[in-house]
Amino acid sequence: MTIPGFSQADMPVVWQKDMGIKYIYHGTGLEKNDYSYVASEKEMAVFSNKDGHIYWKKTFKEIAPNLKKIDELVPFWDSKIIFLFDRKAGKDQIACIDLINGKLLWTTDKYQKVTADMIVYIAEDDGFAISLKKELVYIKARTGEELWSTSKFMGVVGKYVYNPNDNTMVMVNFIPNGIVAFFTGFKNQIARINMKTGEIIWENTYVGRADRKTVTRDFVYDLDVDDDKVILRLAGIQLYDYNTGASLWSAAFDYTPEGVIKPGKNQARFGVYGTVADPIVDGDDIYVLDMTSKKSQYIKKYDYHTGKLIWTSKEIKGARAIPGMTVTDGVVAIQVGGMVEVQYVQKIQTQYYTLTFPVVRYKGVKPYGIQAFNAEDGSYLWDSERFKKGITNAIVVGGNHIVCSGKSLYSLNLKTGDVNYEVPVSKGGTGLASLILPYNDQIVVVGEKGLSTFNPSDGSFIKNSVYKKSIPAGRIKNIILMKTDKDDFAAFNLDDLSYKQYNARKGATTWLEREDAKYVYVYEKKGVTKLQVY
Repeated sequence: MTIPGFSQADMPVVWQKDMGIKYIYHGTGLEKNDYSYVASEKEMAVFSNKDGHIYWKKTFKEIAPNLKKIDELVPFWDSKIIFLFDRKAGKDQIACIDLINGKLLWTTDKYQKVTADMIVYIAEDDGFAISLKKELVYIKARTGEELWSTSKFMGVVGKYVYNPNDNTMVMVNFIPNGIVAFFTGFKNQIARINMKTGEIIWENTYVGRADRKTVTRDFVYDLDVDDDKVILRLAGIQLYDYNTGASLWSAAFDYTPEGVIKPGKNQARFGVYGTVADPIVDGDDIYVLDMTSKKSQYIKKYDYHTGKLIWTSKEIKGARAIPGMTVTDGVVAIQVGGMVEVQYVQKIQTQYYTLTFPVVRYKGVKPYGIQAFNAEDGSYLWDSERFKKGITNAIVVGGNHIVCSGKSLYSLNLKTGDVNYEVPVSKGGTGLASLILPYNDQIVVVGEKGLSTFNPSDGSFIKNSVYKKSIPAGRIKNIILMKTDKDDFAAFNLDDLSYKQYNARKGATTWLEREDAKYVYVYEKKGVTKLQVY
């Protein structure tokens, strides 16, 4: 019996405006800051997120007369500043303008071959850190005045922790995809720097590859300061002394996901994420996946306080991705293969210009499987053969280990690998599963044609919400976005499985705002439409 979910309706229009520009660029700012923009090759307009009214519209020639053309626009929403790039042969021009009123703040041709990825806004100090080939430059955001430069920090400033008491900052460097060749002699650095003078107080090295996601710009690692310790969670965990930078202990490995999924045609800034499960802290212990070798991997258990290695599991051979790991009831279970996140910028070349739009998708990685190990001594427990042909992911709900093959849900006894129950996901009425999620002690199945929920204790079907054929395109809090191949989309509320939908016109692009997923912006031709998700 299929029990339908709650209401399905078209997304109500908050506002719809003709911007008066046949634009090829657009950017959606933060709701709290209330500024977004559209731009053609010759002019731009900045509009209000709240009601769509145009704050200002100007030609680039009016804003910055020394810029002959605009090759790229890069907004820094927190600063309310946008960078304009005119990339001339050997002499790039940069102009910074105020998003609030369109006034030119400053211009320069001093910094060459700078891309969006090489600029970081330091909100606590209202400055921009710009990474050049041989140095890091720090400038005032609204004047462009250069405060200091240092050749002792190479690469782009990644995640950082700013200390307002002494104006020092702990930061990690990295090289974004696409500009690796620009930085010669690069090495992984974690450093503490005096932000008033540029003096490097201390520096050390780290293991792994720090980065940001190509579309959503989320960091793929965490950096924290806890009293006198700096904690870097990247490819495992690495601890440093806050005062001296000395390495305290490390349980980390060097791993990059290149080749796990290859980019398609005309896909730029391609990135794959979630290929390796995060470390798990369980009381005084921490469990880490060692993915140093592309051919063999291990689970390692350490003392969380000292970094002492307690045990190493037997070799896990041939896994290209291990996106899931759980520690439950004395058992460490890992998910080999399954769904991982893919982000890229899709390019469409026309006769006159190139259109680009961001894409977030999920794709499966082979080989597949579930393996379990004894948390006490690392001894091998079992390996389930039934998932060799397919797996989406595995989750723990209400103490039950739930695995989805795409066709069925399985509840597994973690001690033995025995199946407590097997339930076809077809009972949910939404086709094959592409992903399962835990939510409010239920199993949420993200299917080909909508979402359905199941009871984790016995696998019984609860309810569903049916949509057209689509794939998951991101989650923010309790909202799941599903998109069709024609860019139609529906935003599902996990609280009750209700959804609101929008049928996109040909050529339109959409953006789900990323603060609380309350609104979707649709960009097409000269118009912008703001829709309400819930």
